[in-house]
Amino acid sequence: MPAGVAVLIMVAAFLGPLGLLIGLLTPTGGARDRHRHAGVIVTVHRQHGFFMNWFGNQQGEGVAYHLLALGLTLALIIGGAGRWSLDALGAGWR
Repeated sequence: MPAGVAVLIMVAAFLGPLGLLIGLLTPTGGARDRHRHAGVIVTVHRQHGFFMNWFGNQQGEGVAYHLLALGLTLALIIGGAGRWSLDALGAGWR
């Protein structure tokens, strides 16, 4: 991976959750996280099954957590950040 792309990913991984916290560009942040969790499911956790590794008897974790995160990001994309977010203030909602 080129160094410039790695830096952009690190910046997005740091600033993205901060933007979600204050309600700035919430649907965009939700879509970014949705793509990240879907990629992690496909590339890393799919071969370990559904459930998490509670007892340490397998090499990796299952996909359960990432499916939960996909559902949460879908709620952010559809519902937005809410009335008190910076997105709502920018749109003129009160």
